[in-house]
Amino acid sequence: MQSYLRCLFIFIVLFIPASAQQGSKNFTVQELYGSSTFSGRIFGGSRWLNDGRRFITTETDTSTKMVNLVSVDAATGTRKLFLDGSFLKSTPDAKPVRIGAFRLSADESKVLLAGPPPEKQYLSRLTPAGNLYVYDVPQKTFQQITNVDVEQWNQKFTPDGKGVAVVRNNDIYYIDVAAGTERRLTNDGSENIMNGKFDWVYEEEFGISDGMQFSPDGKRMAYWRLDQTRVPEFNMVDHAGMRGSSMRMKYPKAGDANAIVRVCIHDFSTGATSTVDIGTNDDTYVPRIFWQPDSKRLLVARLNRAQTKLEYLAADPATGATTVLFTEESKVWIEEGYGLTAAGGGRWLYVSDRDGFSHVYLLDVDLKVLRQVTKGAWDVGSINAVDEKRGIVYFSASMKTPIESQVYAITLNGTGQRQLTTDGFNHSINISPTAEFAVDSYSSITTPSKTALITMDGKRVRMMEENPMAMLKDYAMGETSFFQFTTTDGVSLNGYMIKPVAFDASKQYPVLFTVYGGPGSQTVRNAWGGTNYLWHQMLAQHGYMIVSVDGRGTGARGRDFKTITYKHLGKWEVNDQIEAAKYLATLPYVDKSRIGIWGWSYGGYMSALTLLKGAEQFKTAIAVAPVTHWKFYDTIYTERFMGTPQENPEGYAESAPATHAGLLKGNLLVVHGTTDDNVHWQNTTQFVDALQKAGKQFRTMFYVNKNHGIGGGTTRVHLFQMLTDYLLEKL
Repeated sequence: MQSYLRCLFIFIVLFIPASAQQGSKNFTVQELYGSSTFSGRIFGGSRWLNDGRRFITTETDTSTKMVNLVSVDAATGTRKLFLDGSFLKSTPDAKPVRIGAFRLSADESKVLLAGPPPEKQYLSRLTPAGNLYVYDVPQKTFQQITNVDVEQWNQKFTPDGKGVAVVRNNDIYYIDVAAGTERRLTNDGSENIMNGKFDWVYEEEFGISDGMQFSPDGKRMAYWRLDQTRVPEFNMVDHAGMRGSSMRMKYPKAGDANAIVRVCIHDFSTGATSTVDIGTNDDTYVPRIFWQPDSKRLLVARLNRAQTKLEYLAADPATGATTVLFTEESKVWIEEGYGLTAAGGGRWLYVSDRDGFSHVYLLDVDLKVLRQVTKGAWDVGSINAVDEKRGIVYFSASMKTPIESQVYAITLNGTGQRQLTTDGFNHSINISPTAEFAVDSYSSITTPSKTALITMDGKRVRMMEENPMAMLKDYAMGETSFFQFTTTDGVSLNGYMIKPVAFDASKQYPVLFTVYGGPGSQTVRNAWGGTNYLWHQMLAQHGYMIVSVDGRGTGARGRDFKTITYKHLGKWEVNDQIEAAKYLATLPYVDKSRIGIWGWSYGGYMSALTLLKGAEQFKTAIAVAPVTHWKFYDTIYTERFMGTPQENPEGYAESAPATHAGLLKGNLLVVHGTTDDNVHWQNTTQFVDALQKAGKQFRTMFYVNKNHGIGGGTTRVHLFQMLTDYLLEKL
């Protein structure tokens, strides 16, 4: 015990609120998950108008309950009704179409709206649209432009605002708004052929949904075409009804064949369509495309299946002929998700971790690197905006500490770097087109989300939403603090801790770890955690200490810290949770015989594997929707970090909780939705089978016809009451 202590860095408190809130009320699961008591007030979002001085937001009329669009003058705060929701009637007697997601035409004279889609579980990351409507702002007219009984996807105006493109039944349609006519641009859409939209795995793992892009001059449209014929099906069962029914989806598991992807370019003047030459290898990815501002070339990202080589091709829109302009290769996976950002004058910005940390690089029109714009031992998280006129890029980064994301400005020459946002919070920012103002949404681990309007020198113009959540002062809250410790092999890790209400350092308390741990993720952030944070506070009211630790493999600490898990998911992540448990066991107020862990999705995977491999440190685990063998998960995500099962059989076997079922000693609860289209229920059933064959006792809970989110109706109340009761019994 003492030798272990000598290996540890002294416990460091990085941030402590002045005091824990001293109300007397206790939270209940019903309040947290069955009501809107703690939902708070959320700013309605902002869509900046072209002048850069006004933005559109949604507001609900308290008297009529109608949702309206309101324009707000950033400088003065003056509000003006932009679209009255009561006008949105296709006939005088019809019920108004409720404003949800909307799009403005480029000249801001029209608004594209969508009705609700047919009700069913969509095997997609997105909710599609129903019928489409256009509101003419100056004319104050409203028209329905489609009349179909199927879902529609990716609706958008043409650049001139005269037409709308939409995907229906996997084909692309063009609608002439004034004439009320439509034209089918593709004709081969089917169950296997998808035009203008993506399959499940592209949506989930590349984070893209809109599969068509107009050229800036509006003369052409580039779109993806996916052929899923060779992709194996996965079958789920809809358990409703007498006999149930099959829910079929195309889902490539690790090592399976992917869809064959092509990029096509449709010419509106000639009606001709060219196919971009992306090479003869059809086992490759095309995760991004970008039109050059002059519309003369389409830039196409080509990523090899191993995701270790990224190229950008320049395509001739007329012929589809391509030239390779840019290549980046890595010994581990490439973070391609940043894509390209236009920087003015035909130049582009690109984010790469080639120097060991994610930084911004300026590229010329032919994608040759001109210079590295940002530098330092810290990671850029995202590019927020580029002020092309002034030559300034705005970006988010965890520069001072991995637990906070701040917004910075720097010139494209790499000089004049400055911070816009305030330390002590995590910030997300929406910058106006003219880079005069920004909407800043921010929070801390003890401060619910707030929204302010700021200028680009960081000065606050006004608060947009204070969101005080004053009711929280009536509840007993445990003190929350951040800490660091050093592992036995010398790696410093970040964590946070919620101490039990009425904490007494002379007593000992049980500990519950909350974990996610997936590559590049973070749970230890100085940001509001919403309802789950309050549930953790509820457990603190029951005398539990809540702890989260970001181990190796997580984000905001550079390439090497993140990629140490390459080809061996679960190894270092679990090691570091066990290290954290050993460290906590040295603290006098921790009951080392009562340490548990819980998580969802990758966190469920981590919980199960940590209990199995850390049986001497962990008493109890809850695994919600866990991956239990990486061969059951999708190609893009899994192979990015593990390679294929054929290439890395030992890594797959060693990383699987199912492999280690015989190691179970503690208490295990596994929870899953039976129609989870992300992490299939198969993961849990196969794990359960392995546990049973190993003669192990455990508990399960299945939620019938629930997906990965396990929600809807009273489901979350049931789920979290069960989790609470299990912890009270077993930890």
